[in-house]
Amino acid sequence: MTLTALQNPALLGAGMILTFMILIMTRRLSAITALILVPILFGLLAGAGAGIGEMMIQGVTALTPTVLMLAFAVLYFGLMIDAGLFDPLVRFVLRSVGDDPVRVTIGTALLCTVVSLDGDGATTALVTISAMLPVYRRLGLNPLILALLLGLCSSVTNLIPWGGPTARAATALQIEPASLFLPMMPTMLAGIGFAVLVAWRMGVMERKRLGALTLQPLALGPQPEAPVMAEEGDPRPHAETRRPKLFLLNLGLTLALMAGLLLGLAPLPVLMMGAFAIALIVNYPSLKTQRERIAAHAENVINIVLLIFAAGAFTGILQGTGMVEAMAAALVAAIPPALGPYMAPITALVSMPLTFFMSNDAFYFGILPVIAETGGHYGVAPEAIARASLTALPIHAMSPLIAAIYLVCGLLKVDVGAAQRFSLKWAVLSCLVMLGAALASGAVPFRVG
Repeated sequence: MTLTALQNPALLGAGMILTFMILIMTRRLSAITALILVPILFGLLAGAGAGIGEMMIQGVTALTPTVLMLAFAVLYFGLMIDAGLFDPLVRFVLRSVGDDPVRVTIGTALLCTVVSLDGDGATTALVTISAMLPVYRRLGLNPLILALLLGLCSSVTNLIPWGGPTARAATALQIEPASLFLPMMPTMLAGIGFAVLVAWRMGVMERKRLGALTLQPLALGPQPEAPVMAEEGDPRPHAETRRPKLFLLNLGLTLALMAGLLLGLAPLPVLMMGAFAIALIVNYPSLKTQRERIAAHAENVINIVLLIFAAGAFTGILQGTGMVEAMAAALVAAIPPALGPYMAPITALVSMPLTFFMSNDAFYFGILPVIAETGGHYGVAPEAIARASLTALPIHAMSPLIAAIYLVCGLLKVDVGAAQRFSLKWAVLSCLVMLGAALASGAVPFRVG
């Protein structure tokens, strides 16, 4: 690290992010250790000194509600899986898709798209994986395909007004969420269509691979050609945990929880905590059984919580040292004035790497207003800038700084770096398809003036 880089927060921030990504993509460090050690090192290089501790605490504290919601969401939906709530859905999917990998992957994309309309990524991951992972394991399909389709489909449907990115972009630029979403509906449909096309492509590839292996339809466990496969065995709990007589009650409780999430009746962590407590008491009244059920899902909860808190420490130092602001300012300064009228498509392109390396809050509240202000000087409306930034959502879904990827990889038992390597090129293509649709539909202007 040269003296110039140490004196330049933008270069230091870029070096920090690049170092972090190299370490986890090459598996030199686990995600959790890299998220902690890399920012501490670069924070010291930036001269933060004793202030590093406060920055990390602030970053972790900001994510506490998210951690609470995800922890109790994992426990709640884990209990619902144990009780057999999703068994009918799994049976329906099995009857519908059969043993054909193409039908399985397309069914995955369509199921994820429907489930993700509630705007909650954790719920989408839990429900889709609960329904589809037994099918993937039964047929020996690569679980990385499930992670890929989850990322593509849930990110595209996050364009809905109550989705996190749209809500953040609208809040940051003081725009009505509906004014962002309605012109983007053709873009969302194009993104969903591309995801289904990718699902078909993945299914065809798996059909050829499994055919070459002459895999028996009921075979369990990974195949040598499928990288980073899930562990062997039936993922479903034992029969004694099933509560078929409580199916309607569990379904009603889950629907009430979803309605509460959509209507905003209470903060998400509160709703998840309350639903979990009710589900635990209703399905497993015995204190001994309750402890067993919690312990059965404790590993997933601990892994997710630790990873998210580590990501909070990373973003806390990144923002606290001023690296984020410096990188944003450097990016805006690098755009020649002649390109000013093209700020909308430029925003879409630069949002791809920025949203991958930054949290939603850091990008939408820190960088997007700066880009929108710059675009305003050239006559580009803030709505256009916001819509352009939202076309980068598929890449953001692969970011190591968001909770969803750790939840998905934890449930699938695959490595985060492997999921990113497998999915990133398809995410880039999805972003370009969405940008093309946004330009064609007029939601994002190619040039103003």
